[in-house]
Amino acid sequence: MSSHHIVREKQEPALLVLGLDTFTDELLGQLLEWSPTVLVTAATAEKVDAMGIKLDIVIDPNANTEDLQSDIKTIPTGDDNPTETALKYLVAHNYPAVNIITDEFLLKDYLLFVDKINIVIYNGDQKIYPIASGFSKWKPAGERISLINHPVSLHISGLQNIAAEQYMTTHDGFFTPQFDQPFIFISETIV
Repeated sequence: MSSHHIVREKQEPALLVLGLDTFTDELLGQLLEWSPTVLVTAATAEKVDAMGIKLDIVIDPNANTEDLQSDIKTIPTGDDNPTETALKYLVAHNYPAVNIITDEFLLKDYLLFVDKINIVIYNGDQKIYPIASGFSKWKPAGERISLINHPVSLHISGLQNIAAEQYMTTHDGFFTPQFDQPFIFISETIV
């Protein structure tokens, strides 16, 4: 995309920052490149603000945004955790996708949203995302892929099992998992 293209609101994935302790500034810069809607928790708001990043939404009814930037919206969590609150907000406001940065990955926080919004989760050096049966991706030989939730009737081409839920690409080319459920989560190491 050249610099004269206009980026429309919600065209790029929103960015939800749940934790930054295990995330690189370089990758954060890449995720911020097209000025996404930035959602933070009360716990991450100050750190993200100190980095000079424009905040749009703080998820916490008691967040003190007076010391932060102007025009920040706050969203109460109610009975939900911050992850669920943010995802419900994004779905209700028709965001098609979200990148999530977290220091702690809990699969249960994402299961109800897989069919409502495209989710990519960054946890440490792992990129985690849901896939449907028949998903196919090109990877060089020797790359590691992990299955987060083991599917029923798994058949994989292009991957060799090396440990429990751990696989390695057998050659340069595509790997394709087939399974009998709507989706599974996989992770790959960020290079």
